[in-house]
Amino acid sequence: MVQVCLNGARGSADGAVVPLSPQAVADSAAGAVAAGATDVHVHPKTPCGRDTLSPRVLAVTLGAIRARVPASVPVGVTTGAWAEPDPAARVARIRSWTVLPDHASVNWHEPGAEEVAAALIERGVGVEAGVWSGTDGTARFLRSPLAPKVLRVLAEVTDPDPATAADTARALLAGLGTARGRPVLLHGEESGTWPVLRLAGRLGLATRIGLEDTLFLPDGHRAASKAELVAAGARAWAAAARGTAGPRGG
Repeated sequence: MVQVCLNGARGSADGAVVPLSPQAVADSAAGAVAAGATDVHVHPKTPCGRDTLSPRVLAVTLGAIRARVPASVPVGVTTGAWAEPDPAARVARIRSWTVLPDHASVNWHEPGAEEVAAALIERGVGVEAGVWSGTDGTARFLRSPLAPKVLRVLAEVTDPDPATAADTARALLAGLGTARGRPVLLHGEESGTWPVLRLAGRLGLATRIGLEDTLFLPDGHRAASKAELVAAGARAWAAAARGTAGPRGG
């Protein structure tokens, strides 16, 4: 599985290529799926470009994306604490959603993660358990009674150094062990994105690629679109899975 992360917490300062409006993210999702993405992750935005859990914004954003991608492609959103810092308010937002995503990411090191995940599960939304390197998320997740109920684990490598990111990823995976029997999606960020993506290919793990993680292609050139990133990511992942030389750099 190759998931596309359409925008993340990036904004207009990161360039016009970052989609912010519902129509822009829908266009980007359609292009990414055509390029090989099989799953979509998006951060719905307010008109001023801020991440939000607003039921109105969520409904419009999900509706726009689902109108442009096949019904077989799941669409997920963030529940990051930066979008709603108060855990109780975050849970209340989730309970007020009128249109539901197929899944939502929950960062297990954040305050209120258990309550947020429980609210999603109660509503029938799949939970992607975000376990970040460099945090206590692994320990919290492994002792959570909700761990066997999540859709998958997002093993998020926050080490941006291309020389060490793959080793950081291996350490994170070792700490997760069998991840309570749940599938694992492994991905990196910034300059660590491509080494970690290739490691995911070698290990046969799902991965993700997109503007949330990096703005640059393996050769260091700035990506012109999510579709370009996804196509490069799918090629690099497949080459690593075959054990052949794929695009380098990043």
